[in-house]
Amino acid sequence: MAAPSFTPMGPPPLPVGWSEHIGPAGQVYYYNTQTQESTYVRPVPAFHVMPTIQSEPVKRKEKPLVKTPIPGTEWLRVRTTEGNIFYSHKVKKESVWVVPDDIKDAVEKLEKDERRKQDKAERDTADEASRAERERVLEVERVKGEVQELVKRKAEDSTPLDEIVVAKKAKIEEEDEEEEAESDESEEEEWQREAAAQLAAEAEAERKRLEEEAEREKTEAETEAKRIQSGQLNMPGRVDLSIDEAKALFKTLLREKDINPLHPWDTSLPKFVSDPRYVLLPSVAARRDAFDEYCRDRARELRQSAVKKEKEIANPKDDFDRLLRDEVKSTRTSWSDFRRAWKKDRRFYGWGRDDREREKKFREYVKDLGEKKRAMAQKAELDFFGLLRERGVGEGSVWKEIKRKLYDDPRYDAVGSSSLREELFNTFLKGSHPPISIQSTESTPMMNKEDDELADLDETEKQQRRKERKERAVKEREQKVRMERDRLESDIGRSRMDIYKEEGERDFKSLLTDAVRDPQVTWDAALPQLKTDPRFRNSPLPPNQQLHLFHSHVDHLRSKHIVALHVLFETHAPSLAVQFDDLPITSLLSSGPAVKLGYDQQRLERDFEKWQRERTHESRKAFDEMLSENSFVEFWGRLGKIGGEGVEGGVKADEVEGDEGEGGGGKVDMKVLAKNVDVGDMEKVLKNDKRYIMFDHAPEQRERWIRDYLSNLSAPKLSVHIPQTALT
Repeated sequence: MAAPSFTPMGPPPLPVGWSEHIGPAGQVYYYNTQTQESTYVRPVPAFHVMPTIQSEPVKRKEKPLVKTPIPGTEWLRVRTTEGNIFYSHKVKKESVWVVPDDIKDAVEKLEKDERRKQDKAERDTADEASRAERERVLEVERVKGEVQELVKRKAEDSTPLDEIVVAKKAKIEEEDEEEEAESDESEEEEWQREAAAQLAAEAEAERKRLEEEAEREKTEAETEAKRIQSGQLNMPGRVDLSIDEAKALFKTLLREKDINPLHPWDTSLPKFVSDPRYVLLPSVAARRDAFDEYCRDRARELRQSAVKKEKEIANPKDDFDRLLRDEVKSTRTSWSDFRRAWKKDRRFYGWGRDDREREKKFREYVKDLGEKKRAMAQKAELDFFGLLRERGVGEGSVWKEIKRKLYDDPRYDAVGSSSLREELFNTFLKGSHPPISIQSTESTPMMNKEDDELADLDETEKQQRRKERKERAVKEREQKVRMERDRLESDIGRSRMDIYKEEGERDFKSLLTDAVRDPQVTWDAALPQLKTDPRFRNSPLPPNQQLHLFHSHVDHLRSKHIVALHVLFETHAPSLAVQFDDLPITSLLSSGPAVKLGYDQQRLERDFEKWQRERTHESRKAFDEMLSENSFVEFWGRLGKIGGEGVEGGVKADEVEGDEGEGGGGKVDMKVLAKNVDVGDMEKVLKNDKRYIMFDHAPEQRERWIRDYLSNLSAPKLSVHIPQTALT
């Protein structure tokens, strides 16, 4: 059926929501009140022509308009110039029309916040409109009051007609008496009636004039209120401004709208495009240049303001001290590690002339921290000795029995280490008396008491008592020195054991690397050879740790040879269809990895089958990824799920190239069109993909996978080519 010819009849009508305007320079542009978009290209009504399989699809120039980050995710919600919405992942660079399941809650929260903001804006607009309406009513009432007052005043001025008539009558009578002696009374009465009628007509004309002015003001106020409420764009007439003046007004507009300088032009444009000052600059390029200048200046101002505010609030010395207290918890922390970790932090570089001064402060803090820790450790030990003395610990006491009686006391936990508690317990038993520092508070009253007793004794007994006191003080001092020495030796022993353990582990690993190279060797078989090495005989490691390191070393050797064997498998079995019998078994058994692992044919076959299963599983996952990434499969698969009679009742057949259609001259149903795209057409698109080729040995199964994938697809909620109203 031949397509009919059409006669041009002027430009098509504008779509819904678009309006035509004239710019300052006389150019015509178009504005959309729904999307707040402006363009110099005349928009045309949306007209969709669905392509046949053989024809190329009609490309529509649809672009992203607004990109909204979804809080708490790496996704963006993108609204296009046609009002469609899709979701884009910033890292993976992929886009979907349907909301992903993992961000549904975040999208719902974002939409709820937007609806709440929109409701608030609508309430504010309604309040503003009602306020304007009230002001208008008050103004009209005021004007009416003034008109009524004026009419009333005019009426009052025009009321005493009798007095005016009498005054004029007297004057006329006097003039008549002078000029004429006789007058006609009937002529006087006629003149009085004419004068009264003239005054009444003047008063009525004045009243009508005032009422017309009040009505005109009321009409103008109502028109202005309607214009403000409807949000019409008040386009200015011809404005003669220089480029600098127009740019200054444009930047003032951006400041008034509080445009974020970090947002791009496309994101910020809807916030100020409806303002009349937007069209003061002659071109879009000039507006973008002014926008870029505003962003640079505004960003610099905000940065300087933030720095100034931080300087006003922060105290650099206190910040540096707080950084030391929060981050330096150990005296083993070095200056280089601390500087490397915090050199970019404002709390670090905000104080001090240079790193030398900061390092001096750091070392002073570490020194004070060490003294505090030593004082706390000494106090904890002394308190622990006091606890032992209070609980009656003496010779013959056993630590396992005593510690059950002490664990509920805070002085027991203050020591911090179970091994140190046992050492202090043994030290306490060796000393047989508590140290002098523990009983210092109790010894002072005792010494005072002894001094009082010495006063009652003779000189010989006094000397004897003083001698005993000195000997007791010397013993207590020796005991304290002995305890301190034992504690230091214990600390040195623990540190030495840690060092020996680390060095021993490193030496034992080196021994295994040198002596054990067979992945099949056992611990019992390797032990005689290991015992001949001094690193084994002098090792401080316990046997169970040595055995653990040995098995880890052997597993590492086996994994290296297994990886090499899998490389040989991949060389001889490039396809998933290759069976074990198809391999050169003799060659594989004589290869280095198989010999090292001690594989026979049965173990080799078992390892190959396991490798092939893992490989098939990975290939199957790659096949599903291929289907989800292919836009042809995705589009036609989802299109087949659309219900109803195509899109907007179908597309006229005479608007589609060729004679396709329902009965010729009917409509092309998109659903029928999608059903014509079968699995064979999709396989033609996928046939060159390596992930598709991997399953050439199982075409039926591969076709079933494609059909299963298509059956699980759902109809698109939004589409570039299909309006929302058509998806029923």
